[in-house]
Parts: sequence; structure tokens; C-alpha cells
Amino acid sequence: MRGNPWRLKRYTAAMRRPILLMHNPASRAGTEAADAAAERLSAAGSVIEQLECPGREETIARLRAHHARYAAVAAVGGDGTMNTAANGLAGTDTPLAVIPAGTANDLARTLGLPDDPAEAAALIVGGVTRMIDLGEVNGCYFLNVASIGLSVDLARTLTRDLKRRFGKLSYAIAATRVALGARPFRAAIEAEGDQPRPARSYQIAVGNGRFYGGGMAITEDAAIDDGRLALYSLETRGLLRLALMLPDLRAGKQGGWSEVETAEGRWFEVRTRRPLAVNADGEIVAETPARFRLHRRALRVFTSAA
Repeated sequence: MRGNPWRLKRYTAAMRRPILLMHNPASRAGTEAADAAAERLSAAGSVIEQLECPGREETIARLRAHHARYAAVAAVGGDGTMNTAANGLAGTDTPLAVIPAGTANDLARTLGLPDDPAEAAALIVGGVTRMIDLGEVNGCYFLNVASIGLSVDLARTLTRDLKRRFGKLSYAIAATRVALGARPFRAAIEAEGDQPRPARSYQIAVGNGRFYGGGMAITEDAAIDDGRLALYSLETRGLLRLALMLPDLRAGKQGGWSEVETAEGRWFEVRTRRPLAVNADGEIVAETPARFRLHRRALRVFTSAA
């Protein structure tokens, strides 16, 4: 994937409108990060309203109905929280501020944002925004990646308790458990401009951003504003080969393996013999048949001017 130059814009909306600060009250790290962000914004003279997310669908509905009341929405949490915020703000001009407070924080990594919540909140004060693309699968937007197979099992295994106990190490623990029980599935993959092709795959992933799964890259040069989705299908015949492939999977170099099929385009469709769950940004949101498509420049986010 070839990245385009960032299109930066100085955000000039009237900050007399409040900033909505949303977070999950069940997360201690999220609550602490929200407090730090609120303190930084209040010190800059911003008016803060806080939303303790009542649940994914209700939060999305609230954002869609009331986003215009706010100068910005600051989402505090991990990639699942960012996915919820993106589904509420997609197609609007209300910008999203990403305040990372999760285990992986892949969107923040893709955007090059600071890990410190107060520093991330300060980007709102700086007022520089950019437009990014969104992927969509069966009506649900995604920022990083949507996938079928291993990642769904990983999402189910990566429980809140596991993340609380082991932090970033929880991804390696969960991935090991999933790999030991992995089974391939049969699918038909259709890409833009091509005929459907059969696949016997352990995972089919469609990426919009660059990073997913705790720092793995969808491709070496993927960008979240390059106007393309990138697909890969792991069609190896054994877990040993999959284990050997892991370093290249992490670096986004899996396309160099003969048993990995890759494609780029604006849409893909995946059909399976029986319905399989689809994971988007760590949340299970749909099932096959799955149609993936790109929404160009669909979300405004705060970023650094550098």
C-alpha cells in the first residue's frame, strides 16, 4: 500500500461548545486516563462533558444523535472504544481525539500519537486534524482490521481478566492458546476486478490502518489514508509453518510466503460454507458472508502538527 501525504487542517470550530470525554467506567486505567485528559483540557479553558459509555450500541446511537453539540469527542480507552466512537462519528465533521488507555492501542500507534493521556488530550488544544479512511464490514465501520478465523478466537480468548492480569503479555498468551487449537476453514474470496477464488485458510484479514493485534502490521507500507484496503489469507497447511511465519506476520511481510494470498482494493467479499464470526478492531460485530468496503476520508481525527 502506498501512503498519501497527510492532509493536515487547523481545526477552528468554536471551542465554546463543550468537549465530550467518553470512557468505560469499568476500566480503572480508562478512568485514570480520563481524569488526566480532563485535567489537561480544563487547564486550557475547555468545557468538559463526560459520558460513561453505557454500552456499544447505545453509545453509538448517542454520538450519532448529539455529535453536533460538541466541538470534539475525546475517546479514552483501547481500540474497541475507538471503534465505537468511529461508528458514532463516521461521516460527520466532529473530530475524534484518541486518548490511548487500552492494552494494544493500535490506532494510536498507526496515527503516531503519544501514549500519555494528557499529551494526547493536548492535541485537541493544538487543533490540528486530518481525515482518515474507514473500512466497513456488513454495516459496521472499522479502523484497523476486520478478520475471520484466528483473530476471532483470539478476541474470545483475550478476556478482560487476562488483559488485567498480564497487560501486553496477554496477547502472546492468548495467541499461543489459539494457535494450539487452530483449524482451517473453507471460503470463497472475491476481490475487486477478480473472480471468486476458493481458499482453505486459518485467517482472512482485511486492513484499513497499518497496525492491529498489538503492533502487527497489515502490510509494510499500509497507511490509514491511502484509499485502499489490504487483504491477506493464511493458507498454510500446518501450524509449524504458521509459527515460522510469525515474525513476517508481525512486520507485514507475510506476502512473501507462497502460502499467503494477498490483494488490495476498495472492496472484498468473503463467503464461507457455514456462518463464521467477523472480528473488527477486537470486537465481534458480524458474520459471513462478509462484504468489506472502503469509505474514503470518512473520519476527522486530531493529530500532531509534526
